[in-house]
Formats: sequence, structure tokens, C-alpha cells
Amino acid sequence: MRLTTRGRFAVTAMMELAMRDRHAGRPVSLNSICARHGISLSYMEQLFARLRRGSLVSSMRGPGGGYHLGRPASEISVADIIISVDERMDVTQCNGRGDCHGERRCMTHDLWMNLSRKVEDYLASITLDDLLRRHDETVSDAPIPRRRDKAATPKVSA
Repeated sequence: MRLTTRGRFAVTAMMELAMRDRHAGRPVSLNSICARHGISLSYMEQLFARLRRGSLVSSMRGPGGGYHLGRPASEISVADIIISVDERMDVTQCNGRGDCHGERRCMTHDLWMNLSRKVEDYLASITLDDLLRRHDETVSDAPIPRRRDKAATPKVSA
């Protein structure tokens, strides 16, 4: 398995969409996602076309338009997202066909097939909702920067 930027960006964009959908309830523009994460708009449009075909997002045209999740965040797994954008979760050399050495299976074919299944099962077990919860916990655990009180700061004179 080689997770490319396509899969990473798709998961990041879907998480952003889920987070903003949950808080604002309004459609989210691709421009805002791109600006926040430094991703090109044309690349994001390609990803969202695939996500829309996979029914993971829905779009609203016109002023105030944008994207919503196609179903609740609790029903969209990371595996759904990765599969929708045509990423492979297969770590075998033969793409799971069993023809690793010409028409024969290699000695380690079953090892790599089992790993592929474990990776897919793991990613299928994590939903956008799970990621949002973990993100919220991480943010709430982060230390709050202390403000320096100007009145308490001693002035040094020369």
C-alpha cells in the first residue's frame, strides 16, 4: 500500500468538511478548504468529483453554495474515503491477483494479503466522527498560551 497525497488530502478535506458542517451547518466552499490547507483548487475539484461519485459529499450550487457530507460523519469511514479517490489498500506486488511470479504466487503472497486486509479493516473501523472526537480531545488537551499582563511587566529605564 502506498498512500499518496490524493488519499491524504481527501481524508483531510473530508475531516475539514465534517468539522465545519457540524459547527456551521452551512455548505463549505472548496476555496476555503484549499486556503486553509494549502491545496490547489483544481486538485481539490478532482478529489471532490470522485467523492461525489462515491456519495460521500453532496454539492449545492449558487451563492452560498458548497459541499456537505453525503451522509452522517458516523457513517463515513476512512476506508470509504480512500477507496472513493481510487487509492489502493493492497500491499501485494500483484494487486491481489496471485500472479506475483508470472502465473504463480510468490512465497510471501499470503503475508501481504493478510496485511492488506488488516489495513483495510483498520481504516474501515475509523469514521470521520471518530477522527473529529480525537481531534477535539487533542485540541482541548493543548496548553493554553499565557497572556502577558502589560501592567505586571516591569519597565526597564536606561
